[in-house]
Amino acid sequence: MDHKYINSMLSQMDKDLAAKGMSRREAMKLAGISGAGMFMGATNASANEKEEIKEVKSGVKGKIVIVGGGLAGMSTARRLLNFLDNPDITVIEPEALSVSYQPGQTLVGGGIWDIDDIRVKRDDYIPDGVKIIKEKVIDFHPQINELTTAEGTVVKYDYLVLATGLHLDFERIKGLENAGRAMSAGDNSKLLKAMGDDGICSIYTAEGAAATWTQMQKFIEKAKNKKDGEKVQFVFTHPNTPVKCGGAPKKILNLANARLKEAGARGNAELSFYPNGGVMFGVPQYHDAIVGQFKREGYKWYYRHNLIEVDKEKKIATFDSKWQEKGPFDPIMRDFEVVSKHEKVRVPYDFLHVTPPQLAPREIAESDLGSAKGWVPVNKETLQHIRYDNVFAIGDVAQVPMGKTGGSVRKQYKVLVTNLIARMEGKKLPAKYAGYTVCPLITTIGTVMLAEFNWTREPTPSFPLDPTVERWMWWLMKIHLLKPMTVVGMIQTGRA
Repeated sequence: MDHKYINSMLSQMDKDLAAKGMSRREAMKLAGISGAGMFMGATNASANEKEEIKEVKSGVKGKIVIVGGGLAGMSTARRLLNFLDNPDITVIEPEALSVSYQPGQTLVGGGIWDIDDIRVKRDDYIPDGVKIIKEKVIDFHPQINELTTAEGTVVKYDYLVLATGLHLDFERIKGLENAGRAMSAGDNSKLLKAMGDDGICSIYTAEGAAATWTQMQKFIEKAKNKKDGEKVQFVFTHPNTPVKCGGAPKKILNLANARLKEAGARGNAELSFYPNGGVMFGVPQYHDAIVGQFKREGYKWYYRHNLIEVDKEKKIATFDSKWQEKGPFDPIMRDFEVVSKHEKVRVPYDFLHVTPPQLAPREIAESDLGSAKGWVPVNKETLQHIRYDNVFAIGDVAQVPMGKTGGSVRKQYKVLVTNLIARMEGKKLPAKYAGYTVCPLITTIGTVMLAEFNWTREPTPSFPLDPTVERWMWWLMKIHLLKPMTVVGMIQTGRA
């Protein structure tokens, strides 16, 4: 980890706190207990003790199979153990690093953390009493409560939890077809080879995040040495599919900006953002705050641009640009028609950060468990499958309006466990997920805007503070507290 920025930030924090008559220890207590504690679901230690006292284990029995051993799957398994007296739980997960800390990939890409800071071994966090099958599921047969792995293992279940995560569809981008589909953890050497070593990168895999920092340093140095007045082009994309952590493309943009400033090279670089959508953020208040930040930092941005091709030799990124125009008058509707238009836009780049299209795994999308769009169709509040009432889904693979973040999973896994046990007991499903999502949006090295919201598309802050303000306290939480609270609080104890 780069300690220079931590020390600098703490020094500035001491000055700010001194003016308020508060010590660093008091502030850390505030950030660690009132801040991250509330954020992760417990305001203080006594709250955890009360939860322990209130736990009543159910004696209901049934074979539960969880497909996917990442944050969502392992946390669900661990929490089920807290509430079942005689659990029969199997997790199916082939990847040895499945529980690695994905939110840290942005920090790796910006040179704040090293890749070893986010690697977490699956086998170190398999809950006692949970069986593990280290194979990949390739076929689902929900009509007979059965699935099959690539090795031919047939697994029967009474209840199924889908926590597979999603796939990164680099093969959809012309010029990167050889990358295929990737997942965040594991061996992504094929992807790195397809991207090459001349400015193309992506923080959406752990290895890709490390490569992003390597590429970023290379082109920051180029900007630092630029003397002919021509600017080094840093281009960042956001695709036309749902993505995990929709704020991540902006976070890595902001970290590149901070690193360029640090090197004294910001004036020799142009930073451009190409999102497929028509806004910066789905919540208007956060959209306005981000646009204000973009203006302050001198970024350029172009809405409704979707990356479709990369020419690695000529260093040209091609986007499908969309807009609407007023068409002919419709005498029946008594209004003008709206005509959709689009064209290809070719953008030169030096450094190109690709946020890939993302989709459900093929084995789910092509089974009866998937929807027309591939994702698992569930009741958005109960997380129960709309066709198979003994099947639930959680995390990235679930078809809910929002929720592809670790903060969403923290709310979802509690709802899922409560409802799954209720289903096992033949009772009405009592718990409801309200769509809570959180994005600690890094705005520079040392500050974070903590964007919390739900399906109302209104800010839902955990603190009586303006959530659109960038604060050092959230940076402290992001780099020091969220990883242990995720790994220990959710995966290891199932209580956060």
